[in-house]
Amino acid sequence: MRKVLGALARHPSGRIGLVIISVYLIVAILGALSLTPHNPLKLFAIDRLKGPSATYWFGTDLLGRDTLSRLMVGIRQSLIIAFAAVAIATVVGTIIGLLSAWWGGLWDGLFMRIMDILLAFPAILLALLIIAIVGPGTFTSVFAIALVYIPIFARVVRGPALSLKNRDFVDAARTFGSSQPYILSRHLLLNLVAPLAVQVTLALAWALLTEAGLSFLGLGTQPPTPSLGVMLAESKNLMQQAPWLMIFPAVTIMLGILGFNLTGDALRDILDPRTQRRAV
Repeated sequence: MRKVLGALARHPSGRIGLVIISVYLIVAILGALSLTPHNPLKLFAIDRLKGPSATYWFGTDLLGRDTLSRLMVGIRQSLIIAFAAVAIATVVGTIIGLLSAWWGGLWDGLFMRIMDILLAFPAILLALLIIAIVGPGTFTSVFAIALVYIPIFARVVRGPALSLKNRDFVDAARTFGSSQPYILSRHLLLNLVAPLAVQVTLALAWALLTEAGLSFLGLGTQPPTPSLGVMLAESKNLMQQAPWLMIFPAVTIMLGILGFNLTGDALRDILDPRTQRRAV
């Protein structure tokens, strides 16, 4: 882990991505601890639609709420949903991919056809379908986003696992009587850490975008809880009168996606021997 982090710090894209993600995490922690400049939910009618100033660095919204404070809490909310959804997708998708490759035959065909059906739906439409059935909310967003990315992780794991299960070291483990869970976890899964790490960072970027899109449509995080997508939705009718209400959340979403994408690209260069380049 220390070697990977050191390589990321030396990689041009990785360095920028780590800085952005670190800032995001720090801001999210401050928002979780309520260490915001102002109460993000308190209304100050006298200060409504004030531009950026020394008192309100990012201005205020239509109800007089501090935009910076709401952004800090919104980043926390978006990261919680993104990390929870990707964690669920990683665990479930990895298990499906490993078992599909290991068992093969009928089980492999059954698992992969289910994954193909899920992949046939556009990601945002599948998430909208799940939310339309279950109802909007934070937990529904986590479940919907996770369901979208489970087939991707299953595919990422299954391909290399099919190759690894026929390697000599796996045959040796079978010969020595190693159990199936031991072989899957110690011999297959450990050799899949590199592609999984890259896919996790890229999935986090798309999960942030999906969460913002769902919240923008009113199907994700529900007001008055601050969310980057909710803030964009609330600002769409005030673009000319108060452009900062749209600019700051949009830039925040863009930077978050950029940070995870840059980190994922750097990890791919560092961990994949076929595309590895010396970091400068």
